[in-house]
Amino acid sequence: MTPPPTEALPQLRRAVRIANCSGFFGDRLSAAKEMVEGGEIDVLTGDWLAELTMLILHKQRSRNPELGYAGTFLRQMEQVLATCLERGIKVVTNAGGLNPQGCADQVRQVAARLGLDVKVAHVEGDDLMPRIDDLRPQLAHLDTGEPLTGVPITANAYLGGWGVAAALTAGADVVVCGRITDAALVVGPAAWWHGWATDDWDALAGAVVAGHVIECGTQATGGNYSWFEEIPDPTLPLGFPLAEVAADGSSIITKHAGTGGVVNVGTVTAQLLYEIAAPAYANPDVVARFDTIRVEQAGDDRVRISGTVGEPAPLTTKVCINLDGGYRNRMSFVLTGLDQQRKAQWLTDALFRRVGGKDRFDEVDVRFVEAPSDAPTQEQASGRLHVTVKSRDERLAGKAFSGAAIELALANYPGFFATGGPSEAQSYGVYWPALVAATDVQEVVVLPDGTRQPVPRPGVGGTHDGLAPTQFEPTPSAPSIVAAGPQPGEPLGAHFAARSGDKGGNANVGIWARDAAGYAWLRDHLTATAVQRLLPEAAGLEVRRYELPNITALNFVIVGLLGEGVASSTAFDAQAKGLGEYLRSRVWQ
Repeated sequence: MTPPPTEALPQLRRAVRIANCSGFFGDRLSAAKEMVEGGEIDVLTGDWLAELTMLILHKQRSRNPELGYAGTFLRQMEQVLATCLERGIKVVTNAGGLNPQGCADQVRQVAARLGLDVKVAHVEGDDLMPRIDDLRPQLAHLDTGEPLTGVPITANAYLGGWGVAAALTAGADVVVCGRITDAALVVGPAAWWHGWATDDWDALAGAVVAGHVIECGTQATGGNYSWFEEIPDPTLPLGFPLAEVAADGSSIITKHAGTGGVVNVGTVTAQLLYEIAAPAYANPDVVARFDTIRVEQAGDDRVRISGTVGEPAPLTTKVCINLDGGYRNRMSFVLTGLDQQRKAQWLTDALFRRVGGKDRFDEVDVRFVEAPSDAPTQEQASGRLHVTVKSRDERLAGKAFSGAAIELALANYPGFFATGGPSEAQSYGVYWPALVAATDVQEVVVLPDGTRQPVPRPGVGGTHDGLAPTQFEPTPSAPSIVAAGPQPGEPLGAHFAARSGDKGGNANVGIWARDAAGYAWLRDHLTATAVQRLLPEAAGLEVRRYELPNITALNFVIVGLLGEGVASSTAFDAQAKGLGEYLRSRVWQ
């Protein structure tokens, strides 16, 4: 399956089959074996590195400097490495996290135990911590513009796919990366396979889209899908997706025969809308125009994605920074029956009087969720009071707070009980997204023979910075289309599906229609102001609205809904996973 050297490539090669086996650190361990043994593939890959994962790996590495990578990946390699080598299947992973060299060394040890001769490469250059002080003036917060004044504990630039392509060209069987973009896990192998140039913008953009669809694993095959009634047998474990990426960058999204779930226009559209912002989707290698994508059913469990327009790579690269936030703790109390608001106020006043006042903490978040007192069961008639504190003082945020709360158990509101006992404080990080000049990121691929090879920057054009995209005119609806949507008193979800997620402290929610008539209603009625009215939590926040007519969808970004995001957020739905379903439940007036 290994393609010949680039200079010997024919004009067109068959599509490369790139399989996903992980959507997050903790995903189904058997997925690698399922994808390797379930059908023909050329490349096995997966995503381990959510922003939160970088913080988890930092804590891991602080306990043992030889760690800092996703150890579950190594367990998967023990299961499939021999078969991959036998069948010529390449493995590309970002499981290297904060220590790609250490992870690559561990892959070699796995191979040695199995008696295999495996060529392992790794990619470096994403870790900016050694230069953080010099780069600090550039690292203003991407959303707020605030200067970086905190104490970074990790700082990783998002790399592209060309380091992966170089490693594969040099004959690597396994390529271990740190913080490359999720889509680069597909861009790199596709560029290697097809021999693309660094300015094959449309092909690269198509690969970015394919990578974005499959990077979250089973979310492309029916997971977290609004119209889950379309899944033929929801009792079967959902199969993981794969992308057949053609030489022009178009792709077929599919899954192995006989696996659970479904691949249809809806499941692919859902994933296209997941955790995006403006239609100009900037990656280090190219800017992919999501408002040019075309999606169509191409057979059972086969969806074709085509038409994606690519623009030159941005002049800047995104950086994921985690700051040391201090310590946090939360206590939750149950308030049953009558007078829930008064009970909550009594407890709050007594608790903070007992611990010396709210001002002793860096931050206090009190959330009261009332329940109807005449509900049919006690549980339904019980509200909740969530009290979260943050402090640089571990002791203050620990049992000095939670212990004081429990000591009120026999001395406060009637029916007092909490959902847990006193607990110690937990350290947390603050996610800080920023941009740095692409020229300040020095990517290096360490080849299987130990040679260190700099990865050249792709060409850039004009003054594109990834934030001020070229404006494309949306395709207008046919004059004969009659808009169709919910009547007053009907929920949005009766007509539309949605997918949501987090972008640091921002939340995104994409909502789409089955047809042009539904999209016409969305376009004409679901404004940013309407979303603020439907979602009280968004009132007073900036809501950005983007049209994606080719996939009959709108995308909304709600700025600041999740506070500082990731580990720091005190929001009920800290990663906005249920926000789309919440929007669907709202009744149109």
